Amino acid sequence: MTKVPKKNAVGEAIAEVVQLGAPSIARRGLREMIFEAGVRTLIEILEEERTAVCGPRYVHDRDRAAVRGGHVDGELVLGGRLAGVRRPRARTIDGHEVVLPSWEAFSDRDPLSARAVEQMIVGVSTRKYDRSLEAVAPQIVTRGTSKSAVSRRFVATTEAEARAFLARDLSAIDLVVLMIDGLCIEDHVLLVALGIDVDGKKHVLGLREGATENAVSCTALLSDLQSRGLRTDRSILAVLDGSKALAKAVRAVFGSRVQVQRCQAHKVRNVEAQLPDSMRTSIRQAMRQAYRCRSPERAERLLRNLQRRLSADHPGAAASLEEGLTETLTVMQFGLPEWLERTLATTNPIENLIGSTRDLSRRVKRWRDGRMIVRWTATALIEAEKNFRRVRGHSGLRFLAGMLRAGDAATEPVALGAEVA
Repeated sequence: MTKVPKKNAVGEAIAEVVQLGAPSIARRGLREMIFEAGVRTLIEILEEERTAVCGPRYVHDRDRAAVRGGHVDGELVLGGRLAGVRRPRARTIDGHEVVLPSWEAFSDRDPLSARAVEQMIVGVSTRKYDRSLEAVAPQIVTRGTSKSAVSRRFVATTEAEARAFLARDLSAIDLVVLMIDGLCIEDHVLLVALGIDVDGKKHVLGLREGATENAVSCTALLSDLQSRGLRTDRSILAVLDGSKALAKAVRAVFGSRVQVQRCQAHKVRNVEAQLPDSMRTSIRQAMRQAYRCRSPERAERLLRNLQRRLSADHPGAAASLEEGLTETLTVMQFGLPEWLERTLATTNPIENLIGSTRDLSRRVKRWRDGRMIVRWTATALIEAEKNFRRVRGHSGLRFLAGMLRAGDAATEPVALGAEVA
């Protein structure tokens, strides 16, 4: 014979399962029964808390500090929605409401907003939000799952998170490598700054919206980073794509304290784009071989020879190869571990970050304004940062920091806001 548990809320639910049997459970849904049992258990807990403040029911106590005040309609967060619950009330002798601890804990609406944000990030639209939630018992009255309600929660939560994220204090970051790249959405360009510290940890430093990827926008971004505590009085390695505007802005801020590494992958693509299809594979392989030889002198010699070979028949490709050639070899000078050198020779770390941002932004069908673009981009950056791992070969970053900063004491600081032509 099956023993029936004690008759509390959970015990009653288990007893009901025993009595109904598996077929009835399948028809009704185990999840619904669990939700019902949870609500009944909460009501019991609230009643116990009210008894603790008011004393036992129907027992005279002249010293009691509070009295029962019946029940009132209330709402709790349940499975990503607001569920109606009859809340027991208690009042002090002079008529003030007594807050029951469990109700205060369970009525916190932060989990509701967090659930809405999570659903949007994984690709659930506001129209389908309700369908994505777990089913609840039909007798439980719910609300807060309409398109407009979910959208309001998402906007409010992501705006607050983005504001806090883009105002974070950066003074504790021991920055060694700075990467800056741009992301185009509609008519807006968003500059993203990624930092790598001395332990190989990546940090999203900032985000700046502008009309173009120019030196003025980049200087404004760096000014914001400095105002939030990022040190610009120590030497760093700046890994950039081929944009002259970004390089100019970084030099205007850091002066002689910055070593610029031009992205080797961008350089290869730029040269390839100006060659016929029949030559692209061989030239790509030749350039990659030069970049992987790990000797800056030999790499420059190989690339100069290649540039001379191209100069007669393909002057455009030769000019592209020659432009900024030595800056594509900057990282080779330091004698870093191979994996770290390969990581810092390209802008791949920040391009991967921006790629994840594009994946999220593709879910938006219509951009209303620039503020919405910044909010969604910041949300994507926050989500991407959760999955950051240290860069490969990170053990060599302390050596790199030492080499970069060897002459800092003798270098005059650069005033931020220096004029950019």
